[in-house]
Amino acid sequence: MHGNILIGDGMPMQLKNKEEVIMWLKKDLTIDRLWEVMALYENFPFYTMRNLEFAYIIKGNEMFVNRKEKSITKATVGMALCKALELDGVVSGPKKLGTFGASYLYPIFLYFEIIRLE
Repeated sequence: MHGNILIGDGMPMQLKNKEEVIMWLKKDLTIDRLWEVMALYENFPFYTMRNLEFAYIIKGNEMFVNRKEKSITKATVGMALCKALELDGVVSGPKKLGTFGASYLYPIFLYFEIIRLE
């Protein structure tokens, strides 16, 4: 347990499980909060819609996916987040996000319950 130490814009380090992280993220869903949460999940195994496993690392304002050479920028993630919010979280597939790297962002957004299937 890390006590009440805060990181970034105030995420309590004692958040241990996914549900607590999602609650904190959704309390004020901004690109900065999302980026902070994404940094916590570096090297976590995610799966594309075609069931291809991938992981990523964050370096500064770039996200590097192990299946892709070109990075996905924080600005691109922000555009995808705006699109997801515009659609009230109902996003039927990666292409609906309309950004570079959407096939990787889509499962991440699903995992963090930013979007849902309907």
